[in-house]
Amino acid sequence: MERSAESRQVVKPLIIDFIETWLKHTKSPWANIPFKLMPWQRDWLVDIFGTLKEDGTRQYRTVYIEIPRKNGKSELAAAIALYMLFADGEFGAEVYGAAGNIKQASNVFDVAAAMINLQPYLKNKCRIYRREKEIFFDEKNSIYRVLSADAPRQHGLNASAIIFDELHTQPNRHLWDALVTSGGTRRQPLVFAITTAGHDKESICGKMHEYALKVKNGIVEDPSFYPIIYSAPDDADWTDEKTWRICNPALNGEKPFRNIDEIRTACEQAKTQPEYENTFRQLYLNQWTAQEIRFIPMRKWDACDRPLDKEALKGKTFYVGIDLATKYDLTALAMVHKDSEGFYHVISEAWLPQERIEIEFRRGRVHYKTWQEQGFLIGTPGDVTDYEFIRARINEYSKDYSIAEIAVDPWNASEFIQKLQWEGYEALEFRQGWGSMNEPLKALLEIVLTGKLIHGGNPLLRWCADSLTVTMDARENVAPDKKSSKEKIDAIVATIMAIARCNVHEPTGSVYDDHDLILI
Repeated sequence: MERSAESRQVVKPLIIDFIETWLKHTKSPWANIPFKLMPWQRDWLVDIFGTLKEDGTRQYRTVYIEIPRKNGKSELAAAIALYMLFADGEFGAEVYGAAGNIKQASNVFDVAAAMINLQPYLKNKCRIYRREKEIFFDEKNSIYRVLSADAPRQHGLNASAIIFDELHTQPNRHLWDALVTSGGTRRQPLVFAITTAGHDKESICGKMHEYALKVKNGIVEDPSFYPIIYSAPDDADWTDEKTWRICNPALNGEKPFRNIDEIRTACEQAKTQPEYENTFRQLYLNQWTAQEIRFIPMRKWDACDRPLDKEALKGKTFYVGIDLATKYDLTALAMVHKDSEGFYHVISEAWLPQERIEIEFRRGRVHYKTWQEQGFLIGTPGDVTDYEFIRARINEYSKDYSIAEIAVDPWNASEFIQKLQWEGYEALEFRQGWGSMNEPLKALLEIVLTGKLIHGGNPLLRWCADSLTVTMDARENVAPDKKSSKEKIDAIVATIMAIARCNVHEPTGSVYDDHDLILI
């Protein structure tokens, strides 16, 4: 966060003295030790509570904090909740702690209750009901109560403060909307959302994340919104300890309280278990991932970024996969050639109606426009994908490469397949179910893990590979799951189809398939 107390001329707020005078830590090895704020924590609180408007009320009404786990999130959230209950000067305060379910919502409450029990003065000022998850401060007729998304919708509330813990676990936006709109009559209500990153960009947390980035980067001007995001860059080496320190403030400073050995252990686990990589990146690096469980380890995928020598590939045999999406969506083609050394060369491109590209660009999805400029995405004329345009593109490819087969997803594609057959191509239907996709999908994973893939660094193909989520049947057969994948996976699906047909006609392995004779 680039805001500083000095540059913004804010005042020192009461909350600093409240926390450091009255509150203690509740968990080992700092249990019963006075709560001394770290410099970065103090900077947050000075900005949030000390930046005032001309009328003397707080400027910031919504605070959004994204930070990896084990950086003191629950203790700080509990301290803020208690300040809003006891010391904010609001008579009849209503402080609500919220989360995705009652167990999660109770985490901050339990810490707050423990803090009160460690301070006799505060303990004598209130009544704690652990089963009901409520704390009453009778002197000010105020209450701190826990709510959750799995409870009935909350109406009739008049919140003075809302502490949203792990916003990324919210199943929908109902609780968020009910609470943030409930403090309209309050003088200076505060919404304090603190969370780790998630994987669903369409969720309420995903929307808040995008909004926070826009405010932080100056794209949107909202003087009432305070964003704090500690996250490792997407292109950073997630195994490097320097990367960990970028996004885990509790690892730094004179008295770091984050245990780096735990991160080291988790990192080693993620290295050997690709399906754990996303969990590590989400919880420890605070990176938004395309899905909960990663099928393709992107570190291994990126290691396959070797140049495609298209000149040397001319005349070689290729197998083509086409994921022919709806006419309003992404359509992708992948051409695969397996050489005599077992390397799979992938030429991939995709199509999208030009009007759709412009719409997505206006929505902030700049990468579509960038990929079009780079030649990886082709805009077809009009507002629907013209399949004739794609068929003409295949004809262009056939001038340079020997196209052995074209596998097409049969959904809405009968006429397209028939026209390809009329032109002399070996075109066939390829259904995207467990039976047809299981073997090639597992083959793709093996090809990536062994470094036998050559994809030329195609960013659109990488995006689809990164987004790939799979579904599994009772026999442990796997298939791509477009419904669960939060972003597009069409290009990687087309690649899997092409690999499937390539492996059916696996070459014998003669070195002369891909090299000229050497005469001595």
